[in-house]
Amino acid sequence: MRLTYKEKKTQKKVDDIDFVASHTPVMVQEVLNFLSPFSGAVFLDTTLGGGGHSELILDAIQPSGVLVGCDRDRDAINICKDKLKDYGNAIRIHHSNFTNIKKILKNEKIDYVDGIIFDLGFSSIQMDNPKRGFSVRSEDFLDMRMDVTSSLKASEIVNKMSENEIADIIFEYGEEKKSRRIAREIVKYRSKKEIVTCEELSNIVLRAIKRDSNTFFRIHPATKTFQALRIFVNNELESLKIALSEAVDVLRPGGRIVVISFHSLEDRIVKNYFRSESKKETPLLKVLTKKVIRPAHKEVQINPRARSSRLRVSERLGRV
Repeated sequence: MRLTYKEKKTQKKVDDIDFVASHTPVMVQEVLNFLSPFSGAVFLDTTLGGGGHSELILDAIQPSGVLVGCDRDRDAINICKDKLKDYGNAIRIHHSNFTNIKKILKNEKIDYVDGIIFDLGFSSIQMDNPKRGFSVRSEDFLDMRMDVTSSLKASEIVNKMSENEIADIIFEYGEEKKSRRIAREIVKYRSKKEIVTCEELSNIVLRAIKRDSNTFFRIHPATKTFQALRIFVNNELESLKIALSEAVDVLRPGGRIVVISFHSLEDRIVKNYFRSESKKETPLLKVLTKKVIRPAHKEVQINPRARSSRLRVSERLGRV
């Protein structure tokens, strides 16, 4: 028999969940505390991923609540359809970019929701599948598309764009100070051979910054370059700006937006958007997190992938 969220919490506190499990959601207790899900509520999960946050919210809004979820990754959609199938019509899943929030809710005949969660970046579903071409240690093709039906791949950027264009992407989206040197090494390598795999690109970056591939790194030196390519390929930052604006429009007064980001570029967009909307003559939002919230030390110890996560929350003001 499926336990409710309250029963799970009584049996075992959320912050003691086995974070080693695959597709582990981050800062689950903080998310639930801020969203305060209640029976009969309607919630929107704009980034379903492995369905971890959604499952806990669904437990809390039963028996009559509804959660609408979307993700641009077909693998995530398939995982969630199977994982959350026991919730029946309480879960509505859409294969779509979160820039389509209004369209998704219109299709569901829902005008407003009581809470929204954004869990940004890329999930362990993508990271742990070497064939998706996200990992710096993958020997498979350099891809990085969250939606595999989209056209642009990371391999096309490093093989076809100019040295200056590549350097600009790595600097702007990866905040990599050695972007020019890395771009120069990329162009030099591809003049002899096309860059095909993630491993090839990782080794190119290592050579550019003169690091030994046999050295152990807490964070791999190619991480910023890979981050930059992933963000560019998936148009992540512009999509986030659009989605935040749409989210405010469909949020019921008193409802809350919770955003978890994993790098400074995303976090800066969220912080600035929340701040600007809260300072308007007729403010739309009230910022509830004056300072960014980071995961507890215990969670990071159990789930190292949570270490870079940052959480911000705002509440919708005004009337519908």
